[in-house]
Amino acid sequence: MNAEVRQIRTAAEQGLSDAYAATKEQLPGAGAIAALRDQAFARFEAVGLPHRRIEEWKYTDLRAAMREAKPLAAPPDAGTRARMRDAGVTVAGVEARRLIFINGMFVPDISDLVALEPGLTIGSMADALAAADPFVVSRFGRVDASGDVALALNTAFMGDGAVIRVAPGTTLQRPLHLVFTFDGAPGASFVRSLVEVGAGARLALIESYESAEGRDDQVNAVVELMVGDKAHVDHVKIGAESTGALHVASLVATIGADAHLNTFVFNTGGALVRNQLFLTLDKSGATLRVGGASLLKGRQHADLTLLLDHASGGCQSREVFKTVLDERSRGVFQGRIIVRPKAQKTDARMMSRALLLSEDAEADNKPELEIFADDVQCGHGATAGALDDNLKFYLMARGIPEKEAEALLVQAFIGEAIEGIEHAGLRDALMEASVRWLEARSG
Repeated sequence: MNAEVRQIRTAAEQGLSDAYAATKEQLPGAGAIAALRDQAFARFEAVGLPHRRIEEWKYTDLRAAMREAKPLAAPPDAGTRARMRDAGVTVAGVEARRLIFINGMFVPDISDLVALEPGLTIGSMADALAAADPFVVSRFGRVDASGDVALALNTAFMGDGAVIRVAPGTTLQRPLHLVFTFDGAPGASFVRSLVEVGAGARLALIESYESAEGRDDQVNAVVELMVGDKAHVDHVKIGAESTGALHVASLVATIGADAHLNTFVFNTGGALVRNQLFLTLDKSGATLRVGGASLLKGRQHADLTLLLDHASGGCQSREVFKTVLDERSRGVFQGRIIVRPKAQKTDARMMSRALLLSEDAEADNKPELEIFADDVQCGHGATAGALDDNLKFYLMARGIPEKEAEALLVQAFIGEAIEGIEHAGLRDALMEASVRWLEARSG
């Protein structure tokens, strides 16, 4: 007689099940959208929260870390909207069109929607789901939620986000800045954004997540990005939430022929953060640049997981990631490049470097290559180590105090990754954020 073995649910898993049963009728969208939600949630019900026995989550045990499921975040009231009118200070000084989301919900009245450039369309995901917008509905099938539980949960609970379309041949002079901020009682937000950049168009897109210190919000965010043939997209994601926040984010991007995508992830906040990048070079001649910089302290845990699919030939990709770890923090990098049989003439390079400022810090690096073509150039590397004592001595011998000497070396280390950002204002803003982190570290 065979006994059926069932995994015992954690309090967080049971809380998510209860929340879905209680709210699914109120979530935007019916018909095909509701069926998609049910299908995605069934995937979560079957396997539960990801844990260390799942290879892709080996170093980030979400099941153990997530002790409870927060209730869905409440809509912002008038007072909250007034307080958040100037949100987005992380990149203060960068002239951008700001779209403000409070507790995961789009707030048009404090967003910059005046005089949209010809060829630019901006809308609310909640409105698009409620209206069963054919543009949105037809594109949800491109993301296979069954492959990742975090994506499945987002699909089940998705509430609001941005729907952005840039018409072919359009060049936007100002970046679009999606500002996600949080107020009121801490809660859970499931945001979903869809961005389509037409052939030959050009877009700079910023995502920033910020919250007051002491909050313990739970955020599950997804951005689906479609880069058309010969289009050019610069994308920067900034995590500056409270060091008590739990944040899981996924970027799912397809890149067309002779197109260019430059994406960068910068993180200083959160208790547990996982950034997932699912990137596909769909057609020949595409160019991809992926970078990242994390500055961690205390018991912060940040995981950057990359799955890069070279599905077509003649494409080039470069990946550079830098992590600075202080006190008892932990940094995780998992990078996997797949080169398909038809992807001849692929040129791919991936590098991850971690700088340990404390003996108690931990860095886990796992780069991988899966190559099924023979005419390719591919390589990867990973390093982890402490500050170079010789370089520090050199600076101190010239009268620079020890803490300042360390800060200069860390700035130089992190700056190599930040220099890959094309927008000069964003480069300066992130270097300033790095300096503020170092100043806080040195007291």
